[in-house]
Amino acid sequence: MLDNHHKNLATFIHLSTFSRFIIPFGNFIGPIVLWAANKDKSEFIDQHGKQAINFQISVLLYAIIIGTISVPFFIFKLFGKLDVIDFRGFHDFHINIGEPSPLLYIGGGLGALAVIAFIIELALIVKASLSARDGQIYKYPLTINFLK
Repeated sequence: MLDNHHKNLATFIHLSTFSRFIIPFGNFIGPIVLWAANKDKSEFIDQHGKQAINFQISVLLYAIIIGTISVPFFIFKLFGKLDVIDFRGFHDFHINIGEPSPLLYIGGGLGALAVIAFIIELALIVKASLSARDGQIYKYPLTINFLK
């Protein structure tokens, strides 16, 4: 039987991921600290803690993948006309904004995908918090189970 204390702890585990807006890596530190201190009190808290941590690690992994794919597109566009062999400083460095490259469209599309994914992440965290408040188990979609 779940009491309100367990529901509140599970809710705060999910909501503690928002601490990243105040503390660097707070989205990992907050849930890990709350989960580690309270995981033995209830299976409900243990499951929600693992879900929150697994989701944050998965989001970090997906962000690294999207960033690794999109950043080179911008670099190739900016430095495409730079002659690396005959480099004489920055007086020959030109950025032509007039003609967009397909690489810029691909990189911009991946950047837009990252923004949409961030908004979806925030909505999923709120949904998980509300499920924990109601005493229900919530499983984040597309989450890799690092902690089982």
